Parts: sequence; structure tokens; C-alpha cells
Amino acid sequence: MMRMESGGAYTAERAAALSGIPRSTVHYWATKRYLIPSVSAERVKLWSYADLLGLRTIYWLRRPKRARDGYEIRPTTMRAVRHALQKLRDLDLDLFEFGRPSIAVDIAGEVYITPPGAAPRTPNGQVVSAEVIDLIAPFSSLEGGRGPDLREPSTFVRILPRKLSGEPHVVDTRIEAQALYALECRGFSMDKIARLYPVLDQAAIEDALRVERQLSANLTLQAA
Repeated sequence: MMRMESGGAYTAERAAALSGIPRSTVHYWATKRYLIPSVSAERVKLWSYADLLGLRTIYWLRRPKRARDGYEIRPTTMRAVRHALQKLRDLDLDLFEFGRPSIAVDIAGEVYITPPGAAPRTPNGQVVSAEVIDLIAPFSSLEGGRGPDLREPSTFVRILPRKLSGEPHVVDTRIEAQALYALECRGFSMDKIARLYPVLDQAAIEDALRVERQLSANLTLQAA
């Protein structure tokens, strides 16, 4: 059964590319039920936008880390990881309609959701000062993955969970970056792509292609 209210609908390949986590790891976590794809858990499995944040959350919380003072931080317990994932499932996607919100998680698995333009804060209003990661910001994995910013991947590309099933698209249009990249992969020149999409500046096309090339590169990653 499919659930579309979560925003976004990504295949395993797309979820891996956008999160920056190896595709084999995304599949493994689904099999082990660490993170069940919430749009469709059956064939074809589909991950939501919140699932992208969840993939980054599991990866960051469970990998070894060091604090700023050099102190080694032990992997976060799975109980705390599950707590974080549940809060992400309840994410209010309206936040993305007005800019880039802050969605951060700390090493204890607490999630801090703040409207656009504000710093992460605790429920009592204090600025979060612990070790945290911004789940929307560009994400790097130990395997060499480089997941993009999940709201503003680049100058001319945006991601809105409720628009075009959460696909990266050229800002202020409904033209998916993936459609432009498919043409490049078929051998279309930049001039020919520009003629097919006269509403787009060449700079916007080139920007979208750069994003998609990196997403394609992420699919070559092997789990460590």
C-alpha cells in the first residue's frame, strides 16, 4: 500500500543518490527494517522525503565520531535512533513552502525542527549547542558520497517535498533536473537541450546537469 502524504516518492536508487548513502546500504536497512520505505514498502519500494533525512540520521548516529575536543563519541543506541526516526516521520512539510528550515539531530537522537531563518532550539527555547548535524545540508559519507542540500541543491535547482514528488527541479519551473540529464546521457548537446527548453537560461541547464552528475556518481558507491 502506498502512502503519499509523506511528500516525495523515491526509488532506492534515487534515495541513495539524494541521501549520499550507498545503494546497498539503503536496501540492507530496508531488509533489516531499520528504515522501512514509508511511501511503499512493497514492490516497487518507494522512500519519502522524510526517509531521506532518516537515512542520513541512521548513518550519522551509528558511525564513529569525534567531538571538537577530539573525544571519541560512541555510536548512538538504536533506541535513540528509532526515537529520531519517529520524529522525522511526523515532520510538517509546510515548513518547506516558505524557505529552508533547520532540521538537526544531536548525538542523543534528539531532533530539532526550526522554521526558516532560525537557529536550532530546544523545546524551551535554548539554542542547541551539542554536537549536531543539519540533515538538510550537503552530506558526505565515509564511502565518498556527496548528497546535496535537500532544499537548495544549487543556485538554480530546488527540492520541495510536495512538488513533482520531491524531485530536484529548475527553480520556478516544473522542469525536473533528471529530465535534462537524461537528454545529456542520450548525447544531446547543450545547444540542443537549450532549444528544447527555451524558457531556461543556459546557466540553469548547466547547473541542473552538475547536480545530476553528482547524484549519478553517488550510485557508484560501495558500502564500507
